[in-house]
Amino acid sequence: MSVTVLAANRVTLRGLRLAVCKGLNHLCHTSLQSKRSHSLRPHQAFHERKVWITSASGNPQTAQASATENMSNTYQHEMQAACAAVRLAARLCTKVQLQLKAGEKQDKSDDSPVTIADYGSQALVAYGLQSSLPSMQFSMVAEEDSADLRSQDSQAMADRITDEVNSILCQEDGAPQLTKQAVLDLIDQGASQGGPQGRHWVLDPIDGTRGFVGLRQYAICLGLLDQGQVVLGVLGCPNLPQQPIQEEDGAAGVAERVGTEGIGCLFTAIKGQGAFVGALNGGPPSSRLQLQDTSDFSQARFMESYESKHSDQSFTSKLAKELGVTAPPLRLDSQAKYGALARGDAAILLRFPHKGYREKIWDHAAGVIIVQEAGAVSTDASGAPLELGQSRWLDIDRGIVTATPKVHAAILKAISKNSQD
Repeated sequence: MSVTVLAANRVTLRGLRLAVCKGLNHLCHTSLQSKRSHSLRPHQAFHERKVWITSASGNPQTAQASATENMSNTYQHEMQAACAAVRLAARLCTKVQLQLKAGEKQDKSDDSPVTIADYGSQALVAYGLQSSLPSMQFSMVAEEDSADLRSQDSQAMADRITDEVNSILCQEDGAPQLTKQAVLDLIDQGASQGGPQGRHWVLDPIDGTRGFVGLRQYAICLGLLDQGQVVLGVLGCPNLPQQPIQEEDGAAGVAERVGTEGIGCLFTAIKGQGAFVGALNGGPPSSRLQLQDTSDFSQARFMESYESKHSDQSFTSKLAKELGVTAPPLRLDSQAKYGALARGDAAILLRFPHKGYREKIWDHAAGVIIVQEAGAVSTDASGAPLELGQSRWLDIDRGIVTATPKVHAAILKAISKNSQD
């Protein structure tokens, strides 16, 4: 689909626009630097986190070599494009989250909210991927569409989304300024049905929109399907600390820390090439993640959705008790949970949606490949693999279980026992 752009007709106008943008960037940078620095927690021992962070050579140390330098050419360009697109979207989301007003979100038919940042993030990812990979046939399965924004009553919201998208693009060398029609068209490029043939990007522009609105955790989640298999995943988590998470990191108000030292993570994985983590606003993620398996559940922690409407917390509590897990759960919005588990912040991730809810592939594609490449197993409650490459929907048996192999096997046994009771 062609994208209409509004380009400057004179060099002087373009120069003026760039000068204004640079001035705005300087003001934003100065504002962020003036925030109080977030004090990092004492570093937690790796053996307590049940994870090694290693170099690509396998030596247990904090890796400094770029992950990109150590992977084969397979999907390397796609990974670079995906990281750049997610970072572009994250800049818009972090700006909007603290400024969101009551009239800048809508409620969809399933009672889930959608904000100007959801739409703007989707437009920027679509723009970024196509700009970086112009020769790749573009197909994207994404959560949002512009139908509501095209109504007369929503023109003010559509204008604001366009302004926010252009405020980010004007910071990119050579990027055009987009018309409102162009932004709406970019949003609608997420209408692919996916499926087992060809390549399809899979995007959740803001996973955890309720968390986003509540100033909690959220994630920009981008995966790539190739012939029905997830081969690449990127999670941008602007509010996630770079140190192991604590209970308070899932609570309201964590958005206030954005831009401070030690906040903001980017998780990446390519099938067969490992999982990595780095700073959201840094270079290519370079710290390789490798989980250690265990059979000791006494100190294990499990993660689940922050809101009880997203998962049956009474059932997951019952499973934890059956396994002998005594620590309280870590409750977090979004696929940031997958990233946190991949680096060993918890041992188990459980999601048991209430009856009648049907999962979508964008809620899991990016996160699942990251935990799998870190050494975890992710299946439905019966142990069947997650079929993420069939359509826009993910059909499962009861729930989703993610853990290292021994822990995963024990959970499936506990599910079977409790399902029979």
